Amino acid sequence: MVEYQEKSDFPVIPSDREDDLHNLDFADSADLVLFVAGNQFMVMDELIRVFQEEHSDVKTIFYETLPPGLELKQILAGGAVFQNRVIDVIPDIYASVTEKAMDRLERNGFITKGDYFLYLHNRIVLMVPESNPAGIASVTDLGRQGVRISQPNPEYEDIAYYIVDMYRQAGGEGLVHRIMEEKRAEGTTIMTVVHHRETPLRIVKRTVDVGPVWATEVIHARKGDLSVDMVEPGEDLDQSDRINYYICRLKNAAHPENAEKYLDFIQSARAQAIYEAHGFVPLSR
Repeated sequence: MVEYQEKSDFPVIPSDREDDLHNLDFADSADLVLFVAGNQFMVMDELIRVFQEEHSDVKTIFYETLPPGLELKQILAGGAVFQNRVIDVIPDIYASVTEKAMDRLERNGFITKGDYFLYLHNRIVLMVPESNPAGIASVTDLGRQGVRISQPNPEYEDIAYYIVDMYRQAGGEGLVHRIMEEKRAEGTTIMTVVHHRETPLRIVKRTVDVGPVWATEVIHARKGDLSVDMVEPGEDLDQSDRINYYICRLKNAAHPENAEKYLDFIQSARAQAIYEAHGFVPLSR
């Protein structure tokens, strides 16, 4: 890491997101660097522990659990600003929830065609405060006057694309415009940068009435005794047939051998079982 000097093309990591920069002190000297989709944050401690049990030679791992869109910007720019410093490490491994991100890396020469693969699935649900005081029963209820939504920002968060498609399938372009444009102007669609941290907090504080999230995030919130409930959009809307997690090794990875070990591990029955225990849908299903 280096001291930050004004450079407009570096994305900015929110200054309060140190909990998504794991082992930051080792960023420049780690044996493995991972940029993974932030919604996996609840899995990573166990996953890393088991990986290191199997590969004791990989002693230090720096990993980010930020939104994959923000991590992609970081890769393309060659760094990101965090608390007036530049994190300029290039990951060995990058994982996202859209194939478009992999296509972008390929177009920019960071990976070659076929270097990525599918390894996991998830689905979208609606997180609401305990007892659901706003009476949210369906996706179309998010268009109601006065319903406050914690909405992932498409600029940073890949989940947003699936959520917008869910709105479109539920209520056409009219519902998309209502939620993403009209209600945003009214102040009742409130954007996030790191939704897996911001939305549960807003729900618990009741500053919003609902937030579209990954199903795994509601499961994790309940395990942490947060006062939240879940509204199911229904199998026809939860995007479970489309949500795919992709992972790749970058061509210029500083630790290619360790990266390959991690890619092999992530496909193993042991790793997939860890994901399933946290509510993810393993690849084998």
